[in-house]
Amino acid sequence: MRRALSRGVARARREEGITLVELLVGALMGVIVMGATASLMISAVKSQPKISEKSQTITTARWVMERLTREIRNGIAVAPEKATASEVSFTSYVRTPTCGGTGTLGSSAKAIPCQVTYRCTTTKCSRIEAAPGVYEGTERTIFSGIDSADVFSYTPSEGPARYIEVTLRFPNPSGSGDLTISDGASLRNANLSY
Repeated sequence: MRRALSRGVARARREEGITLVELLVGALMGVIVMGATASLMISAVKSQPKISEKSQTITTARWVMERLTREIRNGIAVAPEKATASEVSFTSYVRTPTCGGTGTLGSSAKAIPCQVTYRCTTTKCSRIEAAPGVYEGTERTIFSGIDSADVFSYTPSEGPARYIEVTLRFPNPSGSGDLTISDGASLRNANLSY
């Protein structure tokens, strides 16, 4: 036992540790790993604002799309002279005391028919609410940042439209192509008269 112990101690004295070359190689490998990690972190931090902007734009566009399709579903009739790619006007039931007014009706009160007009340019979409048959009034911007005025399409293309498709296109903050959100709705009250 004593002999084995003395051999182990003698062997331990002969080991000299690591050389300078081994130390430099280890340090270089550590620097490479740390550099790659830092590069990934910097890239993630730089792209975060674009991702946040894209997310906010999509969220806003979805909210606008839900509002548009809800009003279209409550629609009675599309005004054929206002049924273009950049404008749509339809009579719809709204829950305000007066057309173009503010406030909401009580839960037991009936919605009133009003003329709802959406106009889109190459930068924004706005909404006008007026008395039935009236297409002008206070214009309120509901969405800005689009890059195409071709927003609305209709089915059938001839005769009274029963289905309106809405397509919003806006620039992609990441730079590759447009972001597009599309939906549509049928006028479920088209057979009613007011």
